Amino acid sequence: MIKLIVSDIDGTLLPYGQTELRPSLFSIIGELRERGVIFCPASGRQFHSLRGLFAPVQDELTYLCENGAILYGAGREEDAPVLGKTCMPREASLALAEDILALPYCQLLVSGANVSYVCRCTPEYVSMLRDEKGNRVQILEHPREIQEDILKVSAYCPGGTKEPAQALGPRWGEMLHMAAAGPDWLDFTLADKGTGLEQLCRALGVLPEETVAFGDNWNDAAMLRRAGRGYLMEQADPELGKQFPLCCGDVEERLRAFLAGETL
Repeated sequence: MIKLIVSDIDGTLLPYGQTELRPSLFSIIGELRERGVIFCPASGRQFHSLRGLFAPVQDELTYLCENGAILYGAGREEDAPVLGKTCMPREASLALAEDILALPYCQLLVSGANVSYVCRCTPEYVSMLRDEKGNRVQILEHPREIQEDILKVSAYCPGGTKEPAQALGPRWGEMLHMAAAGPDWLDFTLADKGTGLEQLCRALGVLPEETVAFGDNWNDAAMLRRAGRGYLMEQADPELGKQFPLCCGDVEERLRAFLAGETL
């Protein structure tokens, strides 16, 4: 019996280049809820950003945010319970942030629980985070000004992630779990969407085999492995496709078929 459906956003529910979900998805989420199935966005995005994206149903969802580094239960933004949280080591995170700032072709983003911290950045980058992504953003002079736990450190790479990965990977890739999160982002966390899903299942009292996950990128792989059934989007990297034989062309269509009686 399926009790929990988790889905990546960018490249999975939301094609790259688009900024709004199809309104039809919200009625599907409502039908799932009526049948006792929890729907959970699973993303590298911030809690505030995800709530804005799912505005019509934002108080009814469970959220896996910051690639699994922090999980929220249903409720209003100010009241939603934290169901799990995985912090990064502060000194290593700050050293990584300095390495990202030293790359001339990257911009830095350091994630707290519900704030994106940036520094030495362009106005265009801040506008993208605030206006396009819907993030809460705070501009600092230096990452050491951050007063809260650090959950994720990211490099925005408009020229692609290959060169930044080569520069950052040898020192930080294994220690801080480097993963590509789309064509222009590199994320570093101690958590991943797989550990986030495990924490979420424990918090909700759901067995892993009672879950279905959808994703499209390497940072979704751990989540797809831990779910009872993991669907990879058709446009995903063929190398990733070798690991996940279950394929999906459109998540909404697959969920409609499930509501109509087909198995997931």
